[in-house]
Amino acid sequence: MIKKILTLLLISVATLEVSASSFAQQADSAYNKENYREAISLYLESLARDGQSATVYYNLGNAYFRNDNLGKAVISYERALRINPTDADARQNLDFVRSRIQDRPEDDTAFFAKMHRSVVAAAKADTWAWIAFGVFALFIAAIALYIFSRSIAMRKTGFFGGIVLLFIFAYVLYVASDALEAASSHESAVVIKPSTQLSSAPRAAGSASDKVVTIHEGTKVEIVDSVATPDDPVSPRWYNVKINNGTKAWLRASDVERI
Repeated sequence: MIKKILTLLLISVATLEVSASSFAQQADSAYNKENYREAISLYLESLARDGQSATVYYNLGNAYFRNDNLGKAVISYERALRINPTDADARQNLDFVRSRIQDRPEDDTAFFAKMHRSVVAAAKADTWAWIAFGVFALFIAAIALYIFSRSIAMRKTGFFGGIVLLFIFAYVLYVASDALEAASSHESAVVIKPSTQLSSAPRAAGSASDKVVTIHEGTKVEIVDSVATPDDPVSPRWYNVKINNGTKAWLRASDVERI
């Protein structure tokens, strides 16, 4: 009797696993039939049941784009790249969707900050950690060369090479830390409404002085602060956001979705 119960339980678990894993396949089928709304629903179900997947987020982004949900498409591609920063297809599609967005704020980040951001986005945090480990191993080898070599030239190579490797190790370790923080941070958000009004205060703009600028679906913002607004019938929370270093204002939390 116990054996039969265990067998039934195993069959039930196996059935659930097959069902869960087939959601992505069903979504692919719906997408190929140009039933994008159904594909979106199935991809979301796959993510809810099976957990995050760069491939599923990428396909979800494609479905959102085909369904004219540019904001959601940007979010999906961004999430795919957080899981796999080396996904060239997701990055290419993200750039394409951004070219279709009405707002294209100028990136006024400093040159070296842009370079560092590009380096951080080039690989996963654990990849950078392994690179740091490799550089540290070379640093140890350079120190050993300096200590044990009898050749003056080799000792100089070990000494100065060790100094260079130490700086490289420190920077790669810093990059790995930033990559880990970027992968787990939820301070970026994307506008999901057709448009939203930035205000100078956490309330609906009541006068021209309160209005800052109107931004549209797909625009990416960085959340700096938030405040509860229980008296607001539309959104119980407002975010203080910045689009670039020159524009900082408030918008309804309900108008954006965190990445």
